[in-house]
Amino acid sequence: MSIDALTVADCMVPARLTITPETTIPQAVEKMLEHQVIGAPVIDEHKHVLGYVSEQDCLRYMISDSYYSDQRELISDIMKPDVLFAEPTMSIVDLAQMMCGNKPKKYPVCEEGKLVGVVGRTHVLKALLKASKEPSNA
Repeated sequence: MSIDALTVADCMVPARLTITPETTIPQAVEKMLEHQVIGAPVIDEHKHVLGYVSEQDCLRYMISDSYYSDQRELISDIMKPDVLFAEPTMSIVDLAQMMCGNKPKKYPVCEEGKLVGVVGRTHVLKALLKASKEPSNA
């Protein structure tokens, strides 16, 4: 398969972890450590992506003064609500260009507004490398 024919659907994987906005920050940290992920989509009961929370977001909170207060902080308080996402039909080349210009290492993959998987830089690199090693059909 040529690199130009590759789509996000060819390299995306199921989300190993999703988090709800009502999850407390310590609970989210425990889940991310347990699943060995660097972040997770924040979704509602219909699998609509509401935001994204990363290790960095949690780390910032954990070293702040608010961590030491008695107030129970929720993921909805620290998640990034403006999420960059990919669609399954999106070209891998377009996604790779988007990744080069933006900070996220992983992107939720959404179809009709619902989470269907995730794709990261590693997934894209593996797909591009595999395609580059295949003999050309020209």
